[in-house]
This record gives sequence, structure tokens and C-alpha cells, in this order.
Amino acid sequence: MGYRFKTAGQAFFGEDALEMAGPVLGSMGKKALIVTGKIVTKSGMTAVLTDELDKQGVKYSIFSDLPGEPDDLMVKAGAALYEKEGCDFIIGLGGGTPLDSAKAIGMYVTNHEDFIDLVGKNAAGDFPPLAAIPTTAGTGSEVTKFICLTDSASDTKILLGGDDLIPDLAIINPAFTLSAPGSVTAATGMDALTHAVESYTSRKGNPVTDLYAEDAIKKIFTYLPAAYKDGSDKEARSQMAIAAYEAGVCINNASVTLVHGMSRPIGALFHVPHGISNAMLIGECLTFALEGCPDRFAALARLIGKADESTDDKKAAKIFIDAIKELADTLDIPTLEGYGIDREAFFEKMPKMAKDAITSGSPANTIRPVSEQDVLDIYAKLWQ
Repeated sequence: MGYRFKTAGQAFFGEDALEMAGPVLGSMGKKALIVTGKIVTKSGMTAVLTDELDKQGVKYSIFSDLPGEPDDLMVKAGAALYEKEGCDFIIGLGGGTPLDSAKAIGMYVTNHEDFIDLVGKNAAGDFPPLAAIPTTAGTGSEVTKFICLTDSASDTKILLGGDDLIPDLAIINPAFTLSAPGSVTAATGMDALTHAVESYTSRKGNPVTDLYAEDAIKKIFTYLPAAYKDGSDKEARSQMAIAAYEAGVCINNASVTLVHGMSRPIGALFHVPHGISNAMLIGECLTFALEGCPDRFAALARLIGKADESTDDKKAAKIFIDAIKELADTLDIPTLEGYGIDREAFFEKMPKMAKDAITSGSPANTIRPVSEQDVLDIYAKLWQ
């Protein structure tokens, strides 16, 4: 059986990554739309980028009106600024929201189609050149063909994808993640772990994505607690930046499964950050998926040193899921109730969430058939 493999056009890593990539940025166009957030701008990271653009003789305009996770309205506002300012390429600087928004802006200025109409279709077009610079270690958006955003009219978090959305350039400087607070470090780190584990246990996985997933999982179990405990730990930040990139490469080629399918509706309807909703779900979702490939989960338990070859596969698989739950506890991941979500409101929305989860297509990648009723049952178990 054959498989294909795609990632960002080129990537630069390390504390001098931006300087190394400067000439490439200078060749991408004459004027950039920088899509970023207000917090990133206040931190001084946007100024570091604009200084490099000045050095390269590139003009720029900054769009930082990103109040929360991406939706169609903020993307259209960014696209309007891109056109008004006469920009010819885009730079996303920040976490998942700026990076996904940057992709979506490029898509919208090219075809002006409503995003809801593109669900399930291949997002293709002659999109503007795109550079992605993450300031968190988690989403992997700097190397993926995916956009996750909310359609404001229907309150639905939708997933769009296509090879033309993959950034042309990824710049990974772990120093840019040093200012991320503990809560963001935990959320994005668990997002990266979810990417790697789901890819490893996806129907679409392959031997190449397995290599990336295994290395990412080892790094995350080793370094995420350290980065959470001490955000100034440069070694932990560096290893997590690489792990997030690796996990992004994984989902770009093997996709995600049940956890992400069920996570997006929680984010859309209850405004829970994506990484946190993943972390809330991962234990129950993987427990459900375990029956489909216990040998794969067992291999991961052995990989992180929680089991050995003498341990039965089903027992080792359970040990791995317990290890994920322990990690989530170490990172102070809240329950739905602890986050402040009303139980009655959650149960009222469950039928819509289950339908949206299945419609997204992600649960179908799980190596165990998933029905709408299965999704409802898992949502209910989050309250037990």
C-alpha cells in the first residue's frame, strides 16, 4: 500500500531562525499582512518580525483584531484590510488563532466564498504566499493543510483542508514561546500530544508519520511538565517546539480522529480553548478507541517506559491512557464542570454537538467504527 507525504515548503529552526529566514521572507512579496494578536504585539515579538522585514525592504500592515478563536467574521475583516492595503503575501505570527486566520484570509481574498460552503471540499486556489511563525508549542498549524474556525451564523466549528493551504515557510523559534503562560503551555502541549497519538492510531497513519509521532510523544511526556512548571526552561521549550512541529506534520498526513471531532463542537458552543477541550476528552475518547488497535496503544506505553514487552497489550494500552490522564492532572486540566460549563446546557446541546462531530469526518479516521450514539455516550461520560 502506498502513501504520500507533505509538509511546509521549508522550515527554519532555532533562536536565529527568523534572521536565517529573512531573505526568504524578502523574496515572498513587497508588502505583507501580518496576522497576529494583541498580546503577541505587546510582548515585542511583532516588533522583532517588523525589524527583520525592514531589513529586507518589505513593507507591512498589521491585523491584530483577533479577540478569540478564529471565526468567519474576523477572517473577512482581515481579508478586507489585506485588499485595502495592497498586500501581496501573508505572515501569521502567534498561536493557533493567528496562524489559522492567516490561512483563511489568504483563502478568502482568493475566492471570496463562504467557508461553510467549503466544508468537505478540497480548498484549492492560487493563494497568496504564506509564512507561519508559531509563538506556542501545540497547534502545528505552521505545517498543516487545515483551518479550524467557527461559522458565526450556525455556531458550528468547521474544518477546512487542502494542500494549497500548507504554509510556504515555517519559522520555529523556541524563544518566541518563553512568554506563554502556564495555562497556554498546558493547553497547546496537550493539543500537540493529541495530534501525535491520534495520528499514530489513525486509519490514515503510515510508517513515516509513525516516526514523527513516536518522537513527538516521547518529547512531550518528558518536557511538557517541565515547560509548564518553569516557562523559562529553554531546553524544555526547545524540545516542545520541535514536538509540536512533528505532531503537526503527523496530522497533515495522517489526520486526527475522534478526540478532535468531539472537541470542536465544545469549543464552538462553550468557548473552551481547543487544547483544553482536547485534554478534557482524550481519556474517554482513547478508551473508546482502544478496542480498535490495542497493540498501537500498547506500543506507546512501552515507548514512554510505562510498560515492557512482558506486559499484555490490552493492559499496556490501558496503562498508556492512564499515563495521559496523569499528565493532564499534572497540568491542572479542568473538567467541564470545573471549567464552569453548565451541565444542563451541555446536555441540551449534545445532539447538535454529536451531529457536528460526525459530520466533520474526523471520527471516521478512528480504528473503530464510531456512531452518533457513541459520541453522545462519550459526552455523557465526561460528567460521571
